[in-house]
Amino acid sequence: GKLGRYPPWPGKIVNPPKDLKKPRGKKCFFVKFFGTEDHAWIKVEQLKPYHPHKEEMIKINKGKRFQQAVDAVEEFLRKTKGKDQASSHNSTDEKNRRNSSEERGKQSAGEEKRKASLSEGKMKKGTGEGKKRVSSVSSERGSKSPLKRAQDQSPRKRGRPPKDEKDLTIPESSTVKRVMTGTVAGFKWPPSVSEPVKDSDPHFHHFLLSQTEKPAVCYQAITKKLKVCEEETGSTSIQAADSTAVNGNITPTDKKIGFLGLGLMGSGIVSNLLKMGHTVTVWNRTAEKCDLFIQEGARLGRTPAEVVSTCDITFACVSDPKAAKDLVLGPSGVLQGIRPGKCYVDMSTVDADTVTELAQVIVSRGGRFLEAPVSGNQQLSNDGMLVILAAGDRGLYEDCSSCFQAMGKTSFFLGEVGNAAKMMLIVNMVQGSFMATIAEGLTLAQVTGQSQQTLLDILNQGQLASIFLDQKCQNILQGNFKPDFYLKYIQKDLRLAIALGDSVNHPTPMAAAANEVYKRAKALDQSDNDMSAVYRAYIH
Repeated sequence: GKLGRYPPWPGKIVNPPKDLKKPRGKKCFFVKFFGTEDHAWIKVEQLKPYHPHKEEMIKINKGKRFQQAVDAVEEFLRKTKGKDQASSHNSTDEKNRRNSSEERGKQSAGEEKRKASLSEGKMKKGTGEGKKRVSSVSSERGSKSPLKRAQDQSPRKRGRPPKDEKDLTIPESSTVKRVMTGTVAGFKWPPSVSEPVKDSDPHFHHFLLSQTEKPAVCYQAITKKLKVCEEETGSTSIQAADSTAVNGNITPTDKKIGFLGLGLMGSGIVSNLLKMGHTVTVWNRTAEKCDLFIQEGARLGRTPAEVVSTCDITFACVSDPKAAKDLVLGPSGVLQGIRPGKCYVDMSTVDADTVTELAQVIVSRGGRFLEAPVSGNQQLSNDGMLVILAAGDRGLYEDCSSCFQAMGKTSFFLGEVGNAAKMMLIVNMVQGSFMATIAEGLTLAQVTGQSQQTLLDILNQGQLASIFLDQKCQNILQGNFKPDFYLKYIQKDLRLAIALGDSVNHPTPMAAAANEVYKRAKALDQSDNDMSAVYRAYIH
């Protein structure tokens, strides 16, 4: 490849193995790449000295593996240049860290909580007084990402490298790309990336990441050990509670919450909202489903319009695009209750066109809109361990913080409306296809005289082992198809995912094949059973 076509990579010239012949043609050196086990012959004109090109190299390539490679270079330099010199650099680093920390401290309005925000291209983490030090961006114990450390240590004396090993920046050539396993070449980031992705502290599970200059793709991971504290500014910051705190405690928003749709997913969500102290008004098409939640402290709404008009934020979780549209546009629907400032969060799994249309009509009335489909099943919903994929109004996403903590373990903010719908369909396409494959394997084992239980035992010992695999296989082995995720809904998601592929002329042959099997299962009256009942489509 031409010089500069691929991002550069740090390496050092080493002696090649004795049995390895040098390529013919232009002069080459045998190079070992830092952070990997890869080696390659590199033409001399494609080699650049490390120090002069270091900052340029860091700006171009910001993948995690690359950060580790730069870190390995710095470690190598420390070892070769002696402990004294390394010590002097470390003290400089510590001073820099203190200075930068003091500067950030001034920006936090005198609060001891330290934040790094990536919501506008920076990272945001809340840490409280008396809590564990959790930020991986700035911390006095130096838990920084390798790339950050490398940047801090850049004012390093440029002594001559050892004659036998020279530290170099290697632009990846086509030769390198062929020799390498592919990991390095795969970490080429677009020029729009504004900051490197920081490594998070393993003890801290609340963070925002942004992969572009615009806050289009970020995610917020939430665990049950997090609690929300109201700051003087009135904004919400999520703080990690240490082991002495009561795990699972959160401060519920004082906003009135509405919830429309009490199916498998909605029921568990509402239950957890109530448990965490939220004020919730519920509505369901069949009113008797509301009774249990009224007993738990919920209020009853007579129509969707009434719920929206009496609540600040209204969530909805219904079955499919038609139900989602009817709920908003139908008689006494959501739209009739929307006034300027009213908030609507659609948690249904639908296609991007549907959710975009709903967003437009809500916003046209002065409302605020967020799509937030959820990945999970009835059990995860009941446990408050859903994964929430959100897109749309970023402010509304933040206003929903305590609600998302109550119902989920992780929430992702994915940018503009439609992104969450697309991502959710892709996730369920993968899940639905995998489920069909599991059923296919179990039935093939049976008809060829192999033990299905032994097949499950083998799979559980391998790399495919997962809770999903085990639970679905157990369903099949026990003949228990009580719905945890309706078969009819996973088929709907496969159908919509295939249509998504059609819209961009992208082939989805695996999903299409799986979809045919689920359609067969529906014809065998398995619609209202669990998705694992797709097994019955394979029984002759």
